[in-house]
Amino acid sequence: MAALPESGTLATFALWAVLALVLVNLASLAVAMVRIGRQHRSSAFPANAPVSVVRPLRGIEAFSEETLRASFRLDHPAYELIFCVADAGDPILPMLERMRAEYPHIPSRLILGDERIGGNPKLNNCVRGWDAARHDWVILADSNVMMPPDYIGQMQAAWRPDTGLVCSTPIGDRPDGFFALVECAFLNTLQARWQYAGEALGLGFAQGKSMLWNKPFLDARGGIRALNAEIAEDAAATKLVRAAGCRVHLVASPFRQPLGRRSLSEVWSRQVRWARLRRVTFPLFFAPEIGIGALLPLTLAALAIATPEATALLIGAGALWYGAEYALAVRAGWHRSPRLLLAFLVRDALLPAIWASAWGRTAIVWRGNPMDIRPREAAPLETGPTAA
Repeated sequence: MAALPESGTLATFALWAVLALVLVNLASLAVAMVRIGRQHRSSAFPANAPVSVVRPLRGIEAFSEETLRASFRLDHPAYELIFCVADAGDPILPMLERMRAEYPHIPSRLILGDERIGGNPKLNNCVRGWDAARHDWVILADSNVMMPPDYIGQMQAAWRPDTGLVCSTPIGDRPDGFFALVECAFLNTLQARWQYAGEALGLGFAQGKSMLWNKPFLDARGGIRALNAEIAEDAAATKLVRAAGCRVHLVASPFRQPLGRRSLSEVWSRQVRWARLRRVTFPLFFAPEIGIGALLPLTLAALAIATPEATALLIGAGALWYGAEYALAVRAGWHRSPRLLLAFLVRDALLPAIWASAWGRTAIVWRGNPMDIRPREAAPLETGPTAA
């Protein structure tokens, strides 16, 4: 008889803990719904200030023609393009040179060859472009970001007096196949949602896809080479900005990344890589990620309580949770379809294994480059050639 109260107490605790988790996630979804698409108050960015856009390139991707051409169609009155390509034999070069010839009125430069400052190939590829930038405002933009015509304007609009960096989380778009839809479920209503919720709490995190810097600000703190302090340049950027007493701010509407076709192994490897980086660079923030998906806590609670009433309540909580996620996709204008609900379930089934894998390994592979992600003092840099 003595065991029954204890069992009941544990079941009650499990139920309340899961419902609290549901409320936290619903609150984050509500914050994202309000925040995404809302225009910032008056920008502190100098009107019409010239901007240097630095884009590292490597290889031809599914949407290279579109993403590259978008660079030349920005409506900012004064900007230059600096393309960084590490390998003189890279197949992207003929396409790039053709585009530069098509848009001679847009100032653009090509920098061949990287500068190895650490184990991050993308950062190595950007160093010389940063040094060559003529303007005080510099955007570092990944090759697969689809830049809308007002790309620069949207980033400038988010600059406030306390800003140290403006960036945008990637939004998955144009998925081809179910597992690309699963990637949308990871990128959009999960990761982007938590990025905006964190910013609302004053905990903005940098995202390396698109970053707007004030060049004198970063140069006074070691320049782009200071971003080699972490294996992920966005983690180093976050810590640098916070150490300066400034904040990372996000654009009002995050920029899209066309996905095309994705396999399960591609989604898995990409998500594990990012999870391991988050675990190494921000372990205290990464640890609670085991609870950001609905499937695991709701299923465990249903098994622990095992009463029809509690199971029905948990099923209803799950429906509310996923319904709110879908509503966020609709509200933000992101890709959605009836299969997105199934993609949410598959994503959440993968999350515990991704989380566990992040704790178990200290290496990642990025574009064929093996990288040890342990802290610098535990993993001295190796020397030798690298591919961007």
